Amino acid sequence: MYKIILDSCGELTEEMKKDGHFVNVPLTLEIDEQQIIDDDSFDQASFIKAVAESPNAPKSACPSPNAYMVEMDCDADNIYVVTLSAQLSGSYNSACLGKDLYEEDDESKNIHVFDSKSASIGETLIALKIAECENAGMSFEQVIETVDAYIEGQHTFFVLETLETFRKSGRLSGLKAAIAETLNIKPVMGSTDNGYIQQLAKGRGMNQTIDKMTKCVMDVTTDCENKILAISHCNCPDRALSLKKKMESLATFKEIFIVDMRGVSTMYANDGGVILVV
Repeated sequence: MYKIILDSCGELTEEMKKDGHFVNVPLTLEIDEQQIIDDDSFDQASFIKAVAESPNAPKSACPSPNAYMVEMDCDADNIYVVTLSAQLSGSYNSACLGKDLYEEDDESKNIHVFDSKSASIGETLIALKIAECENAGMSFEQVIETVDAYIEGQHTFFVLETLETFRKSGRLSGLKAAIAETLNIKPVMGSTDNGYIQQLAKGRGMNQTIDKMTKCVMDVTTDCENKILAISHCNCPDRALSLKKKMESLATFKEIFIVDMRGVSTMYANDGGVILVV
């Protein structure tokens, strides 16, 4: 038996929720004095409204080591944990500490923590890859080796409708944010090999920026017919569907699916943001 634990930045599809092998451990979101648990009770619309009305940037707190340990205490022999990029959150370090503490009392299980070097559906795709390897009958060590290689070859891209969260958090000066807003400039962002975020391109208007993102995707993507492409969106299902159709017109993928963002992804991407991972 196996179990796959994701922090709540990794969205589960409806099929994954029904599967029984996957579970989320929630982060906590904070906006002003309000704390929000990023679980099934998360209300995206009210969170977006609260973020827009606040002069402060939203924050997140990673799950405690004990929260991971609770999920490790199960009947599964092989346990895999998938977290947000260690460069973006303390979730990975917390999961590693939870693993070490759990193994002090119980060494009977195989437990491994993966740093996704990504976020959102990047974690989702990694979890699906783990399940694919397990269902193919691979050993615990083979699963780790295969999934590590998959992570190294994975690419994450996202486009933001607004830069307000970056401005509020101090990651972008007010002047630059104002100029970008006035000129309707949108950045195409992507993850680096070590899990940091970098700007890849920029466009004027969302349609042009989406086109530039798809070009960035195709510049680094090969063997499309054997790859799953995933899209997550924050309150913009039509934009996500349009992006899906655009990618289908550019290449034949093994599968393309769309999910709505949970809390942590919503905090990063903000209203109208889209993330694409392949």
